[in-house]
Amino acid sequence: MKTFSEFSLFPVLKTNLARNGFVTPTPVQAEAIAPALDGRDVVATAQTGTGKTLAFVLPMLDSLLRQPAAGISAVVLSPTRELAIQIHEAFTKLAAGTGISAAVVVGGLSENTQLTAIRKGARVLIATPGRLSDFLRRKLVKLGDTRMLVLDEADRMLDMGFLPTIQFIMSALPASRQTLFFSATIESSVKHLVESHVKNPVRVAIGSTSKPVELIDLHLYEVEPDRKLGLLQFLMESEQGSFLVFARTKHGADRLSKKLKALGAKAAAIHGDRTQSQRNQALKGFQDGSYRVLVATDVAARGIHVDGIAHVVNYDLPQAPEDFIHRVGRTGRMGAVGTASTFGTSNERGDIRQIERALSLRLTRRDVPSSIQREVKNAAPVIVMPAPESRFARKKPTGFREKTGRVAHGRW
Repeated sequence: MKTFSEFSLFPVLKTNLARNGFVTPTPVQAEAIAPALDGRDVVATAQTGTGKTLAFVLPMLDSLLRQPAAGISAVVLSPTRELAIQIHEAFTKLAAGTGISAAVVVGGLSENTQLTAIRKGARVLIATPGRLSDFLRRKLVKLGDTRMLVLDEADRMLDMGFLPTIQFIMSALPASRQTLFFSATIESSVKHLVESHVKNPVRVAIGSTSKPVELIDLHLYEVEPDRKLGLLQFLMESEQGSFLVFARTKHGADRLSKKLKALGAKAAAIHGDRTQSQRNQALKGFQDGSYRVLVATDVAARGIHVDGIAHVVNYDLPQAPEDFIHRVGRTGRMGAVGTASTFGTSNERGDIRQIERALSLRLTRRDVPSSIQREVKNAAPVIVMPAPESRFARKKPTGFREKTGRVAHGRW
């Protein structure tokens, strides 16, 4: 399909697509939407940032419009709260004027608010596995009438240990459902899940899922640890646009964010220890430009879907080569050009080579400008304690008056 107008969709959906600027489908959308509209199961793999969300939201809405019903008709499982919220935002835009609503069911947000949305007639649940399984065990939701299941970023959910939870949720769904399976990669565990729960699927594979998209400029700086901050500051001063910076640990993300703020940058941090309110505020500020820099741990590598991120920086190397793909895939999305810089120390040359071998690529080496200064570590404050009084000091008489030299009661 060359345009969305060629799909057999309800007119209201075509209107919403046009209103939101969707004219030409991406390759994964072009190949996955048509069989999904026909009611087929679909297993789709494509690189991060290629438009997989629209590829399942659109046929879902069309199906729900064609078969009006009460209760939960569709479930979308997502690995992170942030991704679930962003899927809900995309769903809401395309569902305008249809009368179909969705409820977000995730941890870290008000349980009562989520249950109220379900009771008010939400036909779609967009959920993380943990919270939805909790609702099921407590019999707060019923999925017996669900006709469609979507697993988004399935490989990430399995990486996070959700396989038993996903299997429990699937056991609560009708066997006759339609299943749409979207993933960046199909590892052995993912393949087993597909073989067990998907019926005669249409297989959609777009591009290489083991390499970043070609429009991303990938390069490496070999830099001493105490010059990383100066190099990041140099890049921010030299280039326009937003920066998504990855740190290895939660503490490291907080610390780097504070350092950037001290340098005058508008920065925020996002990681697993932040409350959902803090994470939402940071992500929203990054989306609307209030923050130019978002410092994140790998919890956000797939949880952040923000168009127009100009530059991704691997301030610390990822734990595994596949995490490298998910990090740099935050830029260069939907056909845009992006830049991804990796900071590596001389001691990490072996790790860099491992990433390059695993992904069959070579990062372009760039020299660190000689003007980059070393970070000055703040010295510990010096606390001056008063000298202890000598035990040999002459004691003054009780009641001694400094000015008169007299004792309070009596004379010398």
